[in-house]
Amino acid sequence: MVRPQSVSGDHKDTVIRADGKKDPEADAYSLSDESEEREVAVQIQAESGHEIKYRSCSWQKTAGLLFSEYICLAIMSFPWSYSVLGLVPGIIVTLSVAATVQYTSLILWRFCLKHPEIRDVCDIGKKLFGDSELAYNLTAVLFILNNTFIQALHCIVGAKLLNTLSNSAACTIAFSAVSAVACFVVSLPRTLSQLSVLGTFSAVTMGIAVLLAIIFSGIQDHPFGYTAELGEPIVTVIPVKGTTYIAGMSAFLNITYTLVGQITLPSFIAEMKNPRDFPKALWAVTIAECVVFTLCGAIMYHFVGNQYITAPAFGSLQEPYKKIAFSFALPTIVYLGSLYSSVSARFVFFRIFRNSHHRHSNTFVGWASWTGIIAVTWVAAFVIAEVVPFFSDLLSLMSSLFDCWFGFIFWGMCYLMLYPGAKRWAGIGRSLETMINYALIILGAYILVAGTYTSIQSIVDSYRKSAYGSAFTCVSNGL
Repeated sequence: MVRPQSVSGDHKDTVIRADGKKDPEADAYSLSDESEEREVAVQIQAESGHEIKYRSCSWQKTAGLLFSEYICLAIMSFPWSYSVLGLVPGIIVTLSVAATVQYTSLILWRFCLKHPEIRDVCDIGKKLFGDSELAYNLTAVLFILNNTFIQALHCIVGAKLLNTLSNSAACTIAFSAVSAVACFVVSLPRTLSQLSVLGTFSAVTMGIAVLLAIIFSGIQDHPFGYTAELGEPIVTVIPVKGTTYIAGMSAFLNITYTLVGQITLPSFIAEMKNPRDFPKALWAVTIAECVVFTLCGAIMYHFVGNQYITAPAFGSLQEPYKKIAFSFALPTIVYLGSLYSSVSARFVFFRIFRNSHHRHSNTFVGWASWTGIIAVTWVAAFVIAEVVPFFSDLLSLMSSLFDCWFGFIFWGMCYLMLYPGAKRWAGIGRSLETMINYALIILGAYILVAGTYTSIQSIVDSYRKSAYGSAFTCVSNGL
């Protein structure tokens, strides 16, 4: 077979078929590619005279943002998930979800390349539903809620860290407020490029925290809480007999929540100088997370066992190992919550100052508005953190309510828009890929229904067992 040849012209690349004739469809794609690059160049040129430039991220800085998003405290819930699912199913679920997220993230990237005007996931929601303003607004509600719940989670774990390190020296409400204020300050930079350096630092320190936790779990005499009655740590290859559907689904959702992070990717791509370099950053973080998540889950579960596992798994360590390892998570707790606050504030800020010079200038109005929006997000996060003071069940609830859309359904729909009509069934390979994307949409719908049910039921069951404290309580949530 003779492969198509590309003939360069002054303004476009023309693809020649094996029969010597132009391939009109391929030619249209090359024209589309050129128009996408031209649109990005126009955006960069338009910002050249601005005080605040948004299209300024290199792929290395974007990788820093991605690492900071994925190398996070939620990794420490993997040993608990493995204890519920069993070691082998836990590893299989981890790698399967990671592969799915990698694939859907590449679809998202291709969709953003085709539509370089996209600024965030809300713009994608609008395009997926026929440029509907209602779809845009509903996506915005889910987008803001998702980010605010993540911020609330960081208020909870911030208080948990401070209680643990200080031996519960102050009221948990006060520690949660301190966490919110610290995150508020870190949220103030206006561009993602400015946040990327802090992101890289937080990813490194969280990596150290995970490594120390793994090492300490192996060298300590016994896991925290060890008793002769409970015995030595029990590790199972498959789920233990009697594992309920609710427990298994909660463990699956914990893993899914940690790996699904596509909601921020359109915002990252929108601030890249060269969006075509995005896969470099994506592949780097996917390989790293597969290694780190699997090793952390498997090794810590091996040493801690079913009886002594906690979420996060720092609670399974003896003193002083617990405090040493947990302390290195502080930058991630502060930074990652700030990243989601910044992404939310960017959406609101750009909508308010859509065509205003305040959007890209160091004006009093611009900075006052930005600061006010950031403050509102953290006040809301603090209130949510005090109303729902639990960790693993909050991860599961967030995963079922939000990740179903922003981890699966949206990207299956993006694929169908990229390959409309007969194109999606052109050949065996394309047809199989199309069926996979239909399956992703169905999987997302299943997670929404079944995941929400199991998460709520788990919360109800835990409250009945008095496993949680009350709302707005001073009682310590330390490990």
